Amino acid sequence: MLRLKLKRLTMIHQLHTTATGAAVSSLLRGKHEEEISFLPSQKTTYRSLDIYQIGNKAAIEKERARLADEMNRGYFADISELKKHGGKIAMANKIIIPAVAAVKFPTIEVDSSDGRSLKLPIVSEGNEAKEKLSVPAASLLCLSFRANSQAMIDSWSTPFLNAFRASKDVQMYEVSFIDSWFLSLNPIKRLLLRVMRKSHIDESINTLQRQIVYSFGDHYYFRKELKILNLLTGYVFLLDRFGRIRWQGFGLATDEELASMLSCTSLLLEEK
Repeated sequence: MLRLKLKRLTMIHQLHTTATGAAVSSLLRGKHEEEISFLPSQKTTYRSLDIYQIGNKAAIEKERARLADEMNRGYFADISELKKHGGKIAMANKIIIPAVAAVKFPTIEVDSSDGRSLKLPIVSEGNEAKEKLSVPAASLLCLSFRANSQAMIDSWSTPFLNAFRASKDVQMYEVSFIDSWFLSLNPIKRLLLRVMRKSHIDESINTLQRQIVYSFGDHYYFRKELKILNLLTGYVFLLDRFGRIRWQGFGLATDEELASMLSCTSLLLEEK
């Protein structure tokens, strides 16, 4: 009888220990593993709830507008467009945009593979680069959001480099956008830049070089300002010394568009 009671007490203790351990394990898992395993829709819901708790009406409306916009435009829409026109969402400007009608290119922070951080475009004031940078009379900014658009970017950048290789008043930046939150984490980001440095060392001694930089994080509002929808195509912007957009191109370059780009660049070099 006594042995039976001892056995029963032992079983109750084991069950209690197991339940407690499971509860503790669940709590620990809730702080780490569940955050990793959230589906996008779940993350969105929690982000929205946080905003509601804050009670900021403007932030709520802004978030609603963003969610609606992102739901209406997805990856398959980009693929469908790419199949139709190959990334040529519009034809490039044939002539230079007058200075009075030109809009400023939005400022964006970028990192180079050698560890430098700077803001583009580089204009006569407001640049926060670690070292003093010369202000170019003309800048070509090539934007790539996905790796498949690199061939499109090359179709613009290579002729541009060849045409203005000896110019001291022209600069060209290829900006790769990395939206992944994981790759934007500082340790991962530093490692990624170190790897990129090994693969993009340019031994050229020419004045104009292909400067490859990276922008990490959320670029939704940056894209919104430039009216960029399709992330599978390449975008090219020619800016003057004040950071104004004076010409732009999309997708793969045609001979006529290249001639227009080079001509507009020459005109910017002549502007006072």
